[in-house]
Amino acid sequence: MNWQRLTQTQWIDIGISLLIFLAIAILGRWIIKFIFKRIIRRLTRHTKTTFDDALLEAIAPPLYWLALVYAFKFSLNRLGFIFDKLDFDLNAFYFILFWLIFSVIAWRLVTNLAQWYENQLAATKEIELGEQLMPFLRRLILIVLVVIAAIIFLDYFNVEVGGFVATLGIGSLAIALAAQAALSDTISGFVIMLDRPYRIGDRIELQDIGTWGDVIDIGLRSTRIRTRDNRMVIIPNSVIGKSPIINYSYPDTQYRIQIHIGVAYGTDLEKARQIIIDAVRQVEGVLENRPVEALFLEFADSALIFRVRWWLESYVDTRRMFDKVNTAIYEKLNAEGIDIPFPQRVITYKLDHPDGGEKLEIFPKEE
Repeated sequence: MNWQRLTQTQWIDIGISLLIFLAIAILGRWIIKFIFKRIIRRLTRHTKTTFDDALLEAIAPPLYWLALVYAFKFSLNRLGFIFDKLDFDLNAFYFILFWLIFSVIAWRLVTNLAQWYENQLAATKEIELGEQLMPFLRRLILIVLVVIAAIIFLDYFNVEVGGFVATLGIGSLAIALAAQAALSDTISGFVIMLDRPYRIGDRIELQDIGTWGDVIDIGLRSTRIRTRDNRMVIIPNSVIGKSPIINYSYPDTQYRIQIHIGVAYGTDLEKARQIIIDAVRQVEGVLENRPVEALFLEFADSALIFRVRWWLESYVDTRRMFDKVNTAIYEKLNAEGIDIPFPQRVITYKLDHPDGGEKLEIFPKEE
């Protein structure tokens, strides 16, 4: 192009376009910062959550580059007398710029909002969910975002993407079939983290596999449970997802336990009941603000059966509490002279007498 043939008007247009671009480049960042910091942030300051703040932080910097590209496009469109003579596709150039900027905006939105949600989970003590599930979901969404951006880019330049999408589908199917067990465990891990049947630190029992203990870790593929004998049991999440779970720590750790005890026939029931209740209440660890009950339930073969129930602070102390309460009840009943009978059976033998008569002998038998 011969620049000497440009007219004075054309040179003025070039100068105006250059001034427009420079003005946006110099003042655009300041204007955007002013709008976001002074106006929008003043409005969002009164909201209850910080979601809008994370949103603004994600889109504010790319908006400056977007304004710069628009200024560049507007400036060049005024100079059609120059670019009409050049063999250069400005539309493709603009598309690449806008594609890059919007891809960056989408990437920053996913990253910032995921980080914001992780912080929210940390504030609610859902630490394992924020540390394990959210990073995985963020990476998964970013991979999908990259694939979509690549398809849009290739489609604009008339590159056949049908085969590429089909290849991705077939490859995903092959991977899913090859890693079926791992995917099942991972999906079950998602469900466990979202449904929250148990949390780290909870004491649980898996009835189908006969395992119980404290939850140490909840992973995407497995859950680790430490038993009372200090053994680590690692169970795939898919197995846990199919097993009934008893959570001894939810909704709280307070737990009610019970025993059955028999007293001899002829015992004053109300006296025995009060002695048992008083004995249980004196045991350290029995919750004072919870009821202690001694319910007369059954006429057994050798005894009158009471069901004794009381509450304790944590299921962890169950076995020690059985020992303390049983000892206290036994000593208290003995001190009050109330018998705790053991099962007895009377056996009658019929014998032939030498004189032709019959003789009966009765032998009490203890059981």
